[in-house]
Amino acid sequence: MDKYLKTDQWKIIEEGFDPERQRSSESIFSIGNGHMGQRANFEEQYSGDSLQGSYIGGIYYPDPTKVGWWKNGYPDYFAKVLNSVNWIGIDVYVNGEQLDLAECTVTDFTRTLDMKQGLLQRSFIAELSNGNKVAVEACRFVSMERTEVGVIEYNIKALNFSGTVTFTPYINGEVYNEDANYDEIFWEEVTQDSFDDGGIVTTQTKKLDFHVSAAMKNDVQINGKTLDIDTAASVSSMYAEQSYEVEVSENNEVQFHKYAVVASSLNHDRKRLHDHTKESVADVASVGFDQLKGEHIDRWHTIWEGSDVHIEGDDEAQQGIRFNIFQLYQTYTGEDERLNIGPKGFTGEKYGGCTYWDTEAYCLPFYLNTAPDKVARQLLWYRYRHLPKAIENAEKLGFTDGAALYPMVTMNGEECHNEWEITFEEVHRNGAIAYAIYNYIRHTGDDSYLKEAGLEVLIAISRFWSQRFNFSEKRQQYVMLGVTGPNEYENNINNNWYTSYIACWCMRYTMEAIEKVREEAPEQFEEIQQKTSYNDAETERWKDILERVYLGEDEDLGIFLQQDNYLDKVQRTASELDKSERPINQYWSWDRILRSCYIKQGDVVQGLYFFEDHFDEDTIRRNFDFYEPRTLHESSLSPCIHAIIASKLDYNDKAYQLYLRTARLDLDDYNKEVHQGLHITSMAGTWMSIVEGFAGKRAKDGKLYFNPSLPDEWDAYSFKILLNGNRLNIRVEPGQVTVRCEKGSESTVNIYGDEYTVSPKNKAVISSPELH
Repeated sequence: MDKYLKTDQWKIIEEGFDPERQRSSESIFSIGNGHMGQRANFEEQYSGDSLQGSYIGGIYYPDPTKVGWWKNGYPDYFAKVLNSVNWIGIDVYVNGEQLDLAECTVTDFTRTLDMKQGLLQRSFIAELSNGNKVAVEACRFVSMERTEVGVIEYNIKALNFSGTVTFTPYINGEVYNEDANYDEIFWEEVTQDSFDDGGIVTTQTKKLDFHVSAAMKNDVQINGKTLDIDTAASVSSMYAEQSYEVEVSENNEVQFHKYAVVASSLNHDRKRLHDHTKESVADVASVGFDQLKGEHIDRWHTIWEGSDVHIEGDDEAQQGIRFNIFQLYQTYTGEDERLNIGPKGFTGEKYGGCTYWDTEAYCLPFYLNTAPDKVARQLLWYRYRHLPKAIENAEKLGFTDGAALYPMVTMNGEECHNEWEITFEEVHRNGAIAYAIYNYIRHTGDDSYLKEAGLEVLIAISRFWSQRFNFSEKRQQYVMLGVTGPNEYENNINNNWYTSYIACWCMRYTMEAIEKVREEAPEQFEEIQQKTSYNDAETERWKDILERVYLGEDEDLGIFLQQDNYLDKVQRTASELDKSERPINQYWSWDRILRSCYIKQGDVVQGLYFFEDHFDEDTIRRNFDFYEPRTLHESSLSPCIHAIIASKLDYNDKAYQLYLRTARLDLDDYNKEVHQGLHITSMAGTWMSIVEGFAGKRAKDGKLYFNPSLPDEWDAYSFKILLNGNRLNIRVEPGQVTVRCEKGSESTVNIYGDEYTVSPKNKAVISSPELH
């Protein structure tokens, strides 16, 4: 761990400048609005180590696959989230010397991420080599209200001199990705130009022809009065700048505003893109900094009103959950049906494509309960629109008859992940796609998606599973060979329990869904039959698999076998590992990892989480007690699932420990990799740890059930949850649970097995002596 940030309920605060942590802080202090995002790079020149990052949702590049040994079925490319145009740059010169924190003496440095208001703020004093001292205060945001807009206020005060301060704001489209497979520059020039107090640059990707246009407009003020300054403009390939030279007296402060608009051909006709961006930035500048900031803060107020979790008595836990919620809503707002939730969001380049199974398994429950139903529905429709590509993906691997294999990583539905043990073997991802449909319906009670699109997805996924199993003459059972489960510290294994179990569940659920749609919407069912060429005869094989499937168990231990031969490994627990060897993927050879019993993330436990109601508590306890001690939680997706199961089993200390790990995974850099970007999708697991873990929330038939507990470290906690359009506030404190309806009409919830009805006028207070 690396605990260098101050604890605060609403802010992330870094005091003191440490160049060794610059990349980590650039990740942690990132800002975004669901449309675009920006790492916390400095506005002024910084010659130290840095990962420049400015990203636009949906803009990517098909970087040609780079592997040592090509295998049939490999995707032709790996989708790269592109580092796009640098719109934040402001070179600053003090009496002709450039301000560069890598070259200055820096004191009083503070960087703050105000999560309540969505503002990135920074202040410091710098002494340049010429002896001049300046005090700088900067504030930046990307607007939640105007999603193509970014705004910077940059104030500089002359502390011990009189002279000139020169601001040179610029737009730079000549950027690159550090993770490019062949060191290729992905962008090329279209146009660039300057205009009064501004400039514009339009670039295009070398493949796929995405166009991005960025424009800036600037103003300079002293004592609140805008200065009329002659500027010097400069334009070159993919670059435009303006230069403002300001005379300052000692102790005078200059205020510089930079307004930027970043627009793309995803949302605008290429022929109009340049003009739209230029016109928009003029409009934005005329609105002014204060009004734009106020609009932005108001939107964040609305978001927090519906999603905040309040923890009393534990500031570290409070800061962690708010940081996670903040980053989730910076990454995805549900306003654009073409976008999804990437593992790094807008905070780094790693992991390429924008969609993994993380969305369905982790993010969907968060948005289901904190955002209007349409947001979760859009995540489901996103996968439906990719169904033809999923069928193509399966065909490339030899599957037939409309079987679908959803990609491990994708931008447009095509598989673009090129590690064979992932691309070909981690097929359990298909199960998460199906489970999301089930999860949506059980939360909302709305099965219209099943009839409109979901059944087609389920049939195609079940066809895949039917073909992926084969019948073993030796066992006289169906087996599934050569897979990788959620535990990626195992590859090419046979009979992974989780994969086989969720595959069987998918086929069973699909048959139930077929009968439901056939009965309730016969005309729609007939259309689906024709479209998918579905025939009832194909379910005969599904039923045979369900009756004769092999699911490994060890009767002596009373556990499900993670995979064949797992117990042949030398059995050690995570506590036996020296901390200097963690995480093992950074210190051990892959051969050593594969031979070990260590588990990267929940595998059997993932199945217990999804299908908790299929097993009695003793079965869950035996499996958790065996597998959790062997689990290293070196995947960001792991701690939250274990925290939820630990809460169910009343392992309160373990649940709290795992909650803190998931909540502060990036803030405290548990896995020593935050410099690469944040773990966005796993952040939804922090919310799940509280609401599904400590509060015991479960959903069935559009109804919510709670079995709350209170961690010893907390005085109380409360959270918001949406139920059929009504916003409920549930507070857990010593001795009682209080349920209020903050917005909407009458709602019924189940607390500790009893039903309570609440409305805006009537709350429910439930006594529970066990809460202490």
